Amino acid sequence: MIRGARAFWVVAPGQGELRPEPLPEPGPGELLVRTLYSGVSRGTESLVFRGEVPPSEWSAMRAPFQEGRFPGPVKYGYQSVGRVEGEGEGSDGGLLGREVFCLFPHQTRFVVPWEAVVPLPTGLPAPRAVLAANMETAVNAHWDASPRTGDRVIVIGAGVVGLLIAWLTARIPGVELTLVDVNPERVRVAAALDLPFATTLPDEDGADLVIHASGNPAGLEGAMELLGPEGTLVEVSWFGDRPVPLPLGGAFHSRRLTLRSSQVGRLPPERAPRWTHRRRMELALDLLRDPVLDHLVTSESSFDELPSVMAELADSPGGTLCHRVRYSTT
Repeated sequence: MIRGARAFWVVAPGQGELRPEPLPEPGPGELLVRTLYSGVSRGTESLVFRGEVPPSEWSAMRAPFQEGRFPGPVKYGYQSVGRVEGEGEGSDGGLLGREVFCLFPHQTRFVVPWEAVVPLPTGLPAPRAVLAANMETAVNAHWDASPRTGDRVIVIGAGVVGLLIAWLTARIPGVELTLVDVNPERVRVAAALDLPFATTLPDEDGADLVIHASGNPAGLEGAMELLGPEGTLVEVSWFGDRPVPLPLGGAFHSRRLTLRSSQVGRLPPERAPRWTHRRRMELALDLLRDPVLDHLVTSESSFDELPSVMAELADSPGGTLCHRVRYSTT
């Protein structure tokens, strides 16, 4: 047995702790990975930490390497970057010493099948790679929304995923993009990413596409009013067990509006015949090579501080976007 691994567990709603983890030697086809960094997916992990995942979604919300059950004790997370330091017999080979991304919870070292890790591409530093799961979500939402050249697009919510969706959309020629968030501090990050920013919704309607990623039900209500005839609203936020009122009267029917959900767990049907989850993750990692995306990581702490940090992020995140967790290299 390999000694010394520790993991973060949500032991009860609003309470987390670090626990020792027994770790076997990697078996055939398995890798031992030492974690360098992990990222806190603030929206989803705050819901998990507060115990707000409804029983109806316990199965759908399971992370790939989750242990325990909701509401707790549960080991949850999916943004881990590490270095391969051991290989079992029959592994794919060639990964020893490589930096990799894995959808694993917050843990100092772990053993997984070799196909569960994706090597970082050349030019992507490990600290920035903690954004990979967020970028993968943004790519999937971008596919679901399908913005086109010349579209008038409004993205509501300048969290990490909203910013990444807006950043991807702004690269389409001719798109008229507006990123909206009530937090005026987001203007600095938006400016760094060269994204037009506003703190209030536009007065006029007529948008071709609205993408809602604020996590606030009020933002969803306002989003519907911005669309022009035959316009589409794509909902990216996940609200847990909170009820969300939606104005399906008024112009919803007369304008023949479309409301579509986006969820990273499933590939869009038109992509599924050609794409796999691994190929999508490889794309996400490749897109992260742009150094401007370092602006999305706004805070960092050590792994030992994670129980108190997670409590603060779940209670009052302030201006935090991505919070990065740093692990000891010894």
